[in-house]
Formats: sequence, structure tokens, C-alpha cells
Amino acid sequence: MIEETVRRRKPLHPFAPGLGFYKLFWVFFLGCVIGVVVETFWCLLTKYYVENRSGVIYGPFNPVYGLGAVVLTVGLHWLSQKRDLWIFLGSMVLGGAVEYLCSLGQELIFGTVSWEYSETPFNLQGRTNLMFAFFWGLLGLLWVKDFYPRMSDWIERIPWKVGVPLTWVLLVFLAVNMTISGMAVARWTDRVHGVPAQNEVDVFLDETYPNDRMSRVYPNMMVVEDEDGNRII
Repeated sequence: MIEETVRRRKPLHPFAPGLGFYKLFWVFFLGCVIGVVVETFWCLLTKYYVENRSGVIYGPFNPVYGLGAVVLTVGLHWLSQKRDLWIFLGSMVLGGAVEYLCSLGQELIFGTVSWEYSETPFNLQGRTNLMFAFFWGLLGLLWVKDFYPRMSDWIERIPWKVGVPLTWVLLVFLAVNMTISGMAVARWTDRVHGVPAQNEVDVFLDETYPNDRMSRVYPNMMVVEDEDGNRII
């Protein structure tokens, strides 16, 4: 009787089954949002004030968390039936790698960093450290055992007629949002280094996304070096 009830509740042709494009997009999208919410509350609990933790200019989205969710989902899938210790260790490695590579990529592309752990014990070039790798391990274990199965079930219950067009609308929105945000950050870096506007696009970015606005959107972002080789906050 119970099995029949479960079968009735689950759609015959679920939206985004397995680990295909639609499933991973929604994992990325929800990870972008949930990560911002969690870190905002963490900041409130530890620092006693609300600080913007978004990674893009428009909306509560941070692609770093979305990427982390996708990497944990795909990278730990083959470990899901293994002992908890292996899942924990695998998540430590994957999470630390994501954090390191995102920091390195941001510095190489935009000349900025959003976190800096050089003063913490057991750090790796200031981009990640052992403590946060430990947290990644715990998160990965919870993700595999509880969070992802619940999220996957919820995603698969989205009706096809809603899920497919909504996916593409959100994909275009995030792509445009991330592109504009990246251009605004790159131009912000140029302004800090005293580079004048070179074209109409630069003028638009200067007028629409001035330094004070960018500082509010990215309160923790630092330009890596000025002309004297010093970090600029």
C-alpha cells in the first residue's frame, strides 16, 4: 500500500532525471542562492551585521557556491555508497580545490580576490586552508547523505512544461548577469589602477557601476596589487 502511494506521488516521467543538464543546472542555481543565504546568516551570527555576500550585481546569487554544489554532486556521486570517511575526505579535496581555483581564476582574470587566508594556519597561498577544507568535508558528507537526495527529489517533481522553459530563462539571466558583473569588476580594477575609459562601454560601466556601488556589492573584494605591489582594499 505504501509503495503504491509513493508511485502515485512520483511522476512517471520526472523532470531532470539522473545527472543530466537540467538536473545540474538546477543544482547550480539553487546552490548559488542557498550559499548566499547561509553565508549571510553566518556573517550575522559571527559579526553581528548583515553584509552582501552575492557574487553578481543583480540578485542573491553566488556562482562559487553553485559551482561547489555541482562539483560535490558529480565528484562525490561515485563515493555515495562508500564509507562516510571516504566521502568526507573526498569532499575536503574537492571543496578545497574549488575554493583555490576560484580564487586563482578571479585573480588572473579580474586582478581581484574576494577572500584571503594568508594569516591563517595551514593555508595554501592564502586561497584556502585546512580549517575550511574540514568544513567542506562536513558539508560534502551532509550533501551526499541528506541535502542532495532531497534537492534532487524536489527538482524532479517540477512539471516538464514549467521546468524546461524556466531553465532556459534562468540560464540566460544568469549568463547575462555574470557577464555584466565580470565586466563591471574588470573596469573597477582598471579605475583603481588609474586606467581611463577607452570606449563607450567603459564610460557606461563607469557611470552605471561606480566605485561606491561596487564596494557595496562586493564589500570583501580586494584589488590584488597597485603600482607599488601593495594590496588595495
